[in-house]
Amino acid sequence: MAKALAIDHEKCTSCRLCELVCAQRNAGSFRPSYARIRVEIRAGEALYFPMTCIQCEDAPCMEACPTEALVRDAQTNAVVVVEELCEECGICESACPYGAIRCVDGKPIKCELCGGDPECVRFCASGALSYDSQGQWPAAVRQAYIDRLGELAKEARG
Repeated sequence: MAKALAIDHEKCTSCRLCELVCAQRNAGSFRPSYARIRVEIRAGEALYFPMTCIQCEDAPCMEACPTEALVRDAQTNAVVVVEELCEECGICESACPYGAIRCVDGKPIKCELCGGDPECVRFCASGALSYDSQGQWPAAVRQAYIDRLGELAKEARG
């Protein structure tokens, strides 16, 4: 059975270590702006919500890319950016309904599951992040996460 990044936002403590280790692994810097995961913090709601690519089955970002620079990795099922094909147009960022792709320094960045060993999961002390077979993240819980992720992305876009 395929694996997926599962997120239990109720376990998130907002330590944001996931952001730091992601940025270090992917960009060689402890700058959270380079992270492929980010924690949305809503203090008034006591909400700490890790936001990252959910590797959509229909992947609107892939459909929108004019140069086919977004492809599905056969091993991890992650949508990955082929940098040589990317023209840095930003269309993928606009196409993502969840705000999971961001353009930083002109380049699109998104979670690519670290080749099947997500660094964020290894360092998540609270257990909010896991990388398990898709059956271990119940469909109702996954859908509730996706729905809330979409709401937060819409709010962020204004």
